[in-house]
Amino acid sequence: MNLNFSDEQQMLRDQVQKFCESDYSFNKREEILKSDLGYDADLWKLFSELGWLSLPFSEENGGFGYGPIELSVLFEEFGKVLIVEPYLSTIVLAGSVLDKSNYDGRADLIESMTSGVSHISLAYLEEGSKNSPAFANTSLTSSDNGLVLNGTKTLVLNGGNASKFIVSAMMNDELALVVVDADAEGVSKITYPTIDGQSCAEISFENVQLDEAAIISKGSESIDLLDNAINIATLCISAESIGCMTACYVKTVEYTKSREQFGQPISNFQVLQHKMVDMFIESEVCKSLLFKAMLECESNEETKNKSVSALKAQIGLSGKSVAQDAVQLHGGMGVSDEMSIGHYLKKLIAVDALFGNSNYHLNKYSQL
Repeated sequence: MNLNFSDEQQMLRDQVQKFCESDYSFNKREEILKSDLGYDADLWKLFSELGWLSLPFSEENGGFGYGPIELSVLFEEFGKVLIVEPYLSTIVLAGSVLDKSNYDGRADLIESMTSGVSHISLAYLEEGSKNSPAFANTSLTSSDNGLVLNGTKTLVLNGGNASKFIVSAMMNDELALVVVDADAEGVSKITYPTIDGQSCAEISFENVQLDEAAIISKGSESIDLLDNAINIATLCISAESIGCMTACYVKTVEYTKSREQFGQPISNFQVLQHKMVDMFIESEVCKSLLFKAMLECESNEETKNKSVSALKAQIGLSGKSVAQDAVQLHGGMGVSDEMSIGHYLKKLIAVDALFGNSNYHLNKYSQL
């Protein structure tokens, strides 16, 4: 097993790292979060020009054909500066569903996403679904004019900015995925921010008229498409969390070297050194699990889902622990909005809940 990154993968990391360090300061991030969109449209266009939006798509669909390793590299660097642009919702979740499907219109939709022109959000979660992609009370029924969609979806990432939705619904006792225009008659949305500042929405569909061409997939294919997209997305946010944990550790070490008490830097105090060593160890444990999971996803091994669940379970525990220690070692400044460190804690709390928390993935791991 080769644990070294290829030259192309290292070049990608260097490119993303350079962008994050020079063009994505904490103050800029705060300005972006206060904007109406909740992301920077100019930066999103730059992501397209740099080719980042095309990374995971197959060459057949106009992409570069890269996989889980490159996505993990990208998201780890994103996590270090808390990137808020909707890469996860548009490119990873909705993009993975389209890229792996046999939908006739997938190429045009993917092109609109990779060019930075449009956003598509995956709407599959509902109240009571307990993170199961196969659960849906939303219905898709036949009518004289085609199909009618009714139901409500929750926690739709970037739902407020999406021009289209990929919606899961029950049709003749089997799960179907359909493409729905965000401005179609009968579609309504309530937008809200998550704890880490991301934009989410609750989307309601009331007698939305669709035609047969809107159907992406039916039955087991729909479940397979959702499972694959959610598994890759879970890997991505886990890599992002490791980037957050690394930043917490590095920023804490730097802060304790500059903060003085009793005539010396607090980094000299052994009890604080032990705490920072523990932070480093937790980060490295997660990084080892990430390597295993992304390599198994890359080679499509049967154990990939189990490895991703093991990673996500550990991220939920270690991530919050590292961020909480970082906040504590920063003292009162650690919880102020003016300092970045508290925002890493918010991000890691949000990540733990997304796609199932630690307990959910521990249970899933035991059953796989």
